[in-house]
Amino acid sequence: MWSLLLTLAALTSDDLPLSPKVTTEPVSKDADDPAIWIHPSNAEKSLILGTDKVEKEGGLFVFDLDGKVVQKFQGLDRPNNVDVDYGFALDDKTVDIAVVTERHKKRLKIYAIDRSSGQLSDVSGDTGVFLDRDDQNAVPMGIGIYRRPTDGAFFAVVSPKGGPQDGYLGVFELIAKNGKIDTKPVGSFGRFSGDGEIEAVCVDDELGFVYFSDEGAGLRKAVIDPASPAFGQELAVFGTEGYQGDREGLAIYDSTHGRGWLLSSDQIEGGSRLFVYDRLGANPMVTVVPTVADSTDGIEVVARPMGEKFPEGFVVMMNSKGQNFMLFDWRDVRRGFPGF
Repeated sequence: MWSLLLTLAALTSDDLPLSPKVTTEPVSKDADDPAIWIHPSNAEKSLILGTDKVEKEGGLFVFDLDGKVVQKFQGLDRPNNVDVDYGFALDDKTVDIAVVTERHKKRLKIYAIDRSSGQLSDVSGDTGVFLDRDDQNAVPMGIGIYRRPTDGAFFAVVSPKGGPQDGYLGVFELIAKNGKIDTKPVGSFGRFSGDGEIEAVCVDDELGFVYFSDEGAGLRKAVIDPASPAFGQELAVFGTEGYQGDREGLAIYDSTHGRGWLLSSDQIEGGSRLFVYDRLGANPMVTVVPTVADSTDGIEVVARPMGEKFPEGFVVMMNSKGQNFMLFDWRDVRRGFPGF
């Protein structure tokens, strides 16, 4: 344990906590989880999506890269997490999609994103999840979308508020039907320590892995493809020490060809930290980056030029105290990497 603490001290940036380049306008009551939609031809028209985690009056807020609200959907019953993916065949057109877990309705809310205008529209069909479970095991929280490279099929990987020690997460295929999108259960997987809960889910489409945060115990890595004989096989447990708070958000900075970093938020009041792990192999830890974001739950990251403000991309972090989201320049984040 002492050697690990020394390693953490050596790898952690000695600089002051990072400050954001952009802070979004607040949501109505309780910010929780962000996602990023990248415009296909003009990165500066990309969007930040963020949930407002409130019973009955919750919502999904859509921000531009200056942090201004450009669209919002309200009246959701405790929406938790949101994820975005690209190229869904919805009848006679191709759209991008944003998928939100709506906890008290025990369903997903699915929005089509127009690839030209960036406008969202509700295309939720029959999207119930965990219909064979009861109580806290039946209410969805975390969400990660897997787009299978071989055939383009889409799957939602959903973590509930509570669950068994084996088979905690559910996987649901997303299926187009009459202009809407339905869900179909295809399996479950995932070990759970019993310490806290599992909320954050992050899918690596290219490498075929899914990561999920066992909040009080560590980060878990498993095979994601439901068609694989190894579906759900646990490949690693890491990030088991050094955190001061819960292991919350997860995101992948994809620097192409399988390289890049996995980010994990350490939820700390007044100054959450980003644990950075190598994307490849056994996911060794690279560094720990302090930030000014408060009690961060969800995070997301983009690894491509996003205009003059963010030429190498950015990290977006939920900021509890401000009920909003903070955008950190990736160049500032990587200054904490050893040898930079």
